[in-house]
Amino acid sequence: MKTLSLFLFALFISISSFGQDITGQWNGVLKVQGTQLRLVFNVTKTENGFSSTMDSPDQGAKGIPVTHTTFDSLKIKFEVATARIEYNGELKENEIIGTFKQGGQEFPMNLSRKAIEKEVAKRPQEPTKPYQYYSEDVTFENIKDSISLSGTLTLPTKSGNFPVVILITGSGPQNRDEALLGHKPFLVIADYLTKNGIAVLRYDDRGVGQSTGDFKTATSADFATDVESAITYLKTRKEINKKQIGLVGHSEGGLIAPIVAAKSKDVSFIILLAGTGIQGDKLLLLQEELISRVNGVSETDIKKSIEKNSKLFEMVVKSNDTMKLKTDLTNLINESLKNDTSAEMLNGMTKDEFVSMQVNQISSPWMQYFIKFDPATTLEKVKCPVLAINGEKDLQVPPKENLTAIKNALAKGGNKNVTIKELPNLNHLFQECNTGSPNEYSSIEQTFSPTALDEITKWIKLQVE
Repeated sequence: MKTLSLFLFALFISISSFGQDITGQWNGVLKVQGTQLRLVFNVTKTENGFSSTMDSPDQGAKGIPVTHTTFDSLKIKFEVATARIEYNGELKENEIIGTFKQGGQEFPMNLSRKAIEKEVAKRPQEPTKPYQYYSEDVTFENIKDSISLSGTLTLPTKSGNFPVVILITGSGPQNRDEALLGHKPFLVIADYLTKNGIAVLRYDDRGVGQSTGDFKTATSADFATDVESAITYLKTRKEINKKQIGLVGHSEGGLIAPIVAAKSKDVSFIILLAGTGIQGDKLLLLQEELISRVNGVSETDIKKSIEKNSKLFEMVVKSNDTMKLKTDLTNLINESLKNDTSAEMLNGMTKDEFVSMQVNQISSPWMQYFIKFDPATTLEKVKCPVLAINGEKDLQVPPKENLTAIKNALAKGGNKNVTIKELPNLNHLFQECNTGSPNEYSSIEQTFSPTALDEITKWIKLQVE
């Protein structure tokens, strides 16, 4: 789940239309994947026409220059060539109705003379302080990798002896709340569980928030050592029942939890929330197919993309030399682009930039590990109780293929304390949804299904009673 990086510059405006006063301040809010960014254009008149600057208050940026602007027949166009930014609008009284473009993507954005405040997303499940339980910011060390991890420990009351779960985030740099697209799933889960008598430790990923370390060079195996460090820390807390430490992993976290549980006797149970059961290359291809189809991509284009990516992933699976892998990937991607180098296909980049981005992404340490990793081999070694749940409309970790693989791997290893559930009408974030497309995530008010929260809580209580 990645957010768009915006490189915003200020502008010098030349205006060819007369009789229309566009001087002054123009305000807008750019909405990208659940994130809102305020923009302010300050237009002044000069001897040669007009000039203006653009501010981005939320980024602390003011007066940054822009390359080219035209104003003709009420049509306004701002261009920032170096950042591939283009804004096209039409002046209508005190508003400019337009579209912001960058990197091949378009976002509607209107500008107004009036100051505009960011819309407050409705997130009714998010708890607000003061909480009905004890909350403490904590820090613990991963001695193996010499990094410090910062998080929050919530306890039903300040004193006592409680079962505990460690929340493990999904892919991509995540903070302790697993905040994404305007939602904070781990904050909601921690709040619910703590109110039900279960302590919760959640923490910022290495290199994120207040945690140290380098996220970009880490793999799932490295993140597993962070979880092990969290267990070691909890064993020092008198409020924690050391025989009742569980792991709750979402998405990639559902891959990491079994890695830890397979070799640690300190883990008394694990919960896999949309955890993976099939090898990474197969999962990514299936994910691409399902998301493309629900987003209206033609079957011909889906087939073409799947065939290309299958070859790329096969190279990764067979590779044991990253430098050679990069060369092979570069050659294959260049070959695939011979007949298709449209601006849309290249996402607004030059061909060399596009190829370099693709190669670096596919050959990164995390991606190589993920593509090659088969969760079944680890799940076979897990002996503690397991709850694996998925949403019926999960397009990122499709339920039938992954839950079946998880169930079969655990059974092969002889684990009989296994509960597998597919919850109706829920997506990858466990929200009640329409199609399951990631495009819906930010627009849904619900952060985490109450049904899923109840299933998780009831199952944990059965393990610790």
